[in-house]
Amino acid sequence: MFLHFSQLTNLIVPGLGFVAPIVIWQIKKDEFAELDSHGKMVTNWLISLVIYILAASVAAFATCGLGVILYLPVALVAIAFPIVGGIKANNGILWKYPLTITFIK
Repeated sequence: MFLHFSQLTNLIVPGLGFVAPIVIWQIKKDEFAELDSHGKMVTNWLISLVIYILAASVAAFATCGLGVILYLPVALVAIAFPIVGGIKANNGILWKYPLTITFIK
């Protein structure tokens, strides 16, 4: 659960929400077997999120600012998905984040 919720530290310290989940996963994955699958899911989501942020940035630049409206849905899912993932993990469920591109299997 904390692995998922640690992504929200971006709201306090920019960038920490990308580092903290990966560090937690790498340190604790040998202690908790189910944590490895959650760590892979969160890492895949974070990589996908970076791609979506870059795409929104390119769209904003290419349309002279009109693409800035793409940041809102990206920001909303960046907050909502970790909350849902954390709640599901607390209930023992591995939730696949929607819109996630699988890089790590």
